[in-house]
Amino acid sequence: MAAASYEYEDGGYPQQPDASPYDPNFVPDSVKSFVVHLYRHIREKNVYEIHQMYETSFQTLSERMFKETPWPSVDAVAPYVDNDHVFYLLYREMWFRHLYARLSPTLRQRIDSWDNYCSLFQVVLHGVVNMQLPNQWLWDMVDEFVYQFQAFCQYRAKMKNKTAEEIALLKQYDQAWNVYGVLNFLQALVEKSTIIQILEREKEGVEEFTATDGYDYSGASNVLKVLGYFSMIGLLRVHCLLGDYHTGLKCLCPIDIMQQGVYSSVIGSHITTIYHYGFANLMLRRYVEAIHEFNKILLYIYKTKQYHQKSPQYEQILKKNEQMYALLAISLSLCPQVKLVEETVNSQLREKYGEKMARMQRYDDEAFALYDDLFSYACPKFITPAAPSFEEPLVNCNQDAYRLQLKLFIYEVKQQQSLAGVRTFLKVYSTISLGKLANYIEVDEPTLRTILMTYKHKTHAVDSDGKITSNADVDFYIDEDMIRVVESKPAKKYVDYFLRQIVKLEGIMTDIDRIKLE
Repeated sequence: MAAASYEYEDGGYPQQPDASPYDPNFVPDSVKSFVVHLYRHIREKNVYEIHQMYETSFQTLSERMFKETPWPSVDAVAPYVDNDHVFYLLYREMWFRHLYARLSPTLRQRIDSWDNYCSLFQVVLHGVVNMQLPNQWLWDMVDEFVYQFQAFCQYRAKMKNKTAEEIALLKQYDQAWNVYGVLNFLQALVEKSTIIQILEREKEGVEEFTATDGYDYSGASNVLKVLGYFSMIGLLRVHCLLGDYHTGLKCLCPIDIMQQGVYSSVIGSHITTIYHYGFANLMLRRYVEAIHEFNKILLYIYKTKQYHQKSPQYEQILKKNEQMYALLAISLSLCPQVKLVEETVNSQLREKYGEKMARMQRYDDEAFALYDDLFSYACPKFITPAAPSFEEPLVNCNQDAYRLQLKLFIYEVKQQQSLAGVRTFLKVYSTISLGKLANYIEVDEPTLRTILMTYKHKTHAVDSDGKITSNADVDFYIDEDMIRVVESKPAKKYVDYFLRQIVKLEGIMTDIDRIKLE
């Protein structure tokens, strides 16, 4: 069951046969008009118009004319844009993104998309880029780059039904979507953009990057700076896919996610950042940090999702919303810190997972199966970056990385749950002798001391600065043969309760006024 729920979205939708054959060289008038205007707005650095065309016109034309076929080829539209090389690369980037979203790319197309990203990033890194592009487009470039890398690794790992031609292509183009190439491009964008130094100078008050959302109002280009900024989030995501959570969080360090930033100016970037940040913290046992950030983003989505209903990202927003509720359920089951969760989020969480979370507190196979299901549903699509063996027999290994991460996670859960009995007694007593507690849980005193030390270890984590922080809502210390318990008392929150009652009262008063009018 878990494996089935884990495996999805490998290549988009199956290709549909169309009544009229696709002609890559035919350019409809609406597409001519689109590329001419988009090219002109890019030349003029008109970010507002570029954003409108990119976010609205491109989606509308795709929906109306290219639902089941790719857009016209870049060679076909080149004459309408002065054969501009940089526009050529930008158009191809959109062309491949549409292909991945609507159809199922061939291996040749996956390789061509990699070549196009290489050329585009080389221009940004080593050429003179004299344009301003919307943050949404620049985020989508990094996001799609990482997604296509992930999709390629999953595709390549399914060796069972590969044809001889596909295997020959994979051997020939072994550098396409190579993990070192992907990481090097993202790291090069971070370094060349000097974004880390820019963010440092901003803290000192001598730079304005966040205040201008990364745009350059003096007329210079924002492309390298903003791509470098989003590449830090891309690096976090890649390292999470590889299971290296510590390095992923280190890559994100220059961005202060406790504050609003450029990452939160684009909804997709905001959600991706917090999802991977929260997941990495969960896997590193920093449960309080994970709960805190999941709570914030889920509350934000709850308040703002109606504004994104017409957005192309809406389905992805809803899906990530559900996944993060599952991760929050896991975090709270392993670290019962409900006081960190807003009432609105808590109410939604109880509605979705209240019953499951009660069963997840137990130490039995049913509880572990629930952790397995939630983890499989909500985790990233882990990848094995190394190429599989091309020798016989050809087998599918696309789920090997996932199975390893699941095994490590369940091992951690079992260790945590074995301590649940101790926590229950610590919640009841303010002081208890070692002998008495040992008697209750049916172990000898030396074993109990080991269990208590394990409890201390498992409820503490090392944060990004190397400091040891506690995840426990119940702490204790041993004074000779006595255990003295220190329980943190949550501060009561009255604000949410009164706000909900005020909204209800306003609704009742509106109904009464309507009755009077009638």
